[in-house]
Amino acid sequence: MKKLLYISFLSILLISCGNSEENSVDEVIASQDLDQIRAKRVELSKEQRDLATKMEKLDAAINDLDPSLRLALVTTEIIRDTTFRHYTRVQGDVATRENIIIYPEFSGVLTRILVSEGDRVNRGDLLATIDDGGLSSQLAQLEAQAALAKTTYERQQRLWEQNIGSEIQFLEAQTTYQSAQNAVDQLRSQLGKTQVRAPFSGVIDEVISDEGQVVSPGQNQLFRLVNLKNMYVQASVPETYLNQIQVGSEVIVEISAIDKQYEGKVRQVGNFINPNNRTFQIEVSLPNDEGMIKPNLIATVKLNDYTAEDATVIPESAVYKNSMGESLIYVFKPENDSIGTAERVIIDTGYKQDNRVEVLEGIQSGDEVIVEGGRNLRDGQRVKLRN
Repeated sequence: MKKLLYISFLSILLISCGNSEENSVDEVIASQDLDQIRAKRVELSKEQRDLATKMEKLDAAINDLDPSLRLALVTTEIIRDTTFRHYTRVQGDVATRENIIIYPEFSGVLTRILVSEGDRVNRGDLLATIDDGGLSSQLAQLEAQAALAKTTYERQQRLWEQNIGSEIQFLEAQTTYQSAQNAVDQLRSQLGKTQVRAPFSGVIDEVISDEGQVVSPGQNQLFRLVNLKNMYVQASVPETYLNQIQVGSEVIVEISAIDKQYEGKVRQVGNFINPNNRTFQIEVSLPNDEGMIKPNLIATVKLNDYTAEDATVIPESAVYKNSMGESLIYVFKPENDSIGTAERVIIDTGYKQDNRVEVLEGIQSGDEVIVEGGRNLRDGQRVKLRN
């Protein structure tokens, strides 16, 4: 009580002195006497230093008289039951099955290129043409021969149905027509290879050959065609997780290059264990509506290998080790709204994930755990809340 009266009296005195000084300063300025103004400034500077010294003494006295200011400051968190998921990280690569190099199926001069890099094409669209080397003329001759063979066959068939002529004549006409038609179909198929068409819908990522270039099957690359809609991540998982990873298992895919994270499910689990590294392959589908995901990007796959419902989870920073290697935390026991004691508790921990630790034994929902400022505490020490 005496301390409060003293502080109040000092405040009133300072305010009154401040008003008096302000009037005095205004009067000195009004005099327009430079020497007097400078002298007044020196005087006020000395008073300011004296006042600062007195304030430091008052602060020291307050610290000595108020015990709560000497308490360790801590931050706490009230524990609530939650669902805890643990993930195993494996590295994977982004891929798509619709990423191919298109080669010619016919040898000849590349006469026309009908697309440019970046063009979007549909399945079956014509991309380029190759000189047929006279195949179209040969096809016209074979089609004429086939038409004649068909007419001859149809006439022989009508005669045979009327029991006119011999069976051998009918069969010869039928065989000639079928052979001619087969030759036409074969040449049409061969001629169709002079037209390069898109095997699926996608984007022309690269035009590799030039018009006028002589191309051959299996030797000259024409285009790279990519479809970014059906993307997936392929990753190798250690065989120890074989019983925990199944088709439909939830995963999280992180792609650091584009700073994106996706939730997905395992769509395929390999049936072969690689003997070199004892892993099996998994595939995870990726949405790519924005077109940001590209083939061969590096991805991190987080596999959900453990889930606990109604789990007790605390920050990893709240857990310490004693000399016996036991895990311990401090639980805040309140005395009032801001002051309490720190009670040391030995706990049994489980999995860790994203700087959070599952507590199996030692605390329960509703306990207030000290999460910051507990490193140098003692069991039963009085502390003050910072939060």
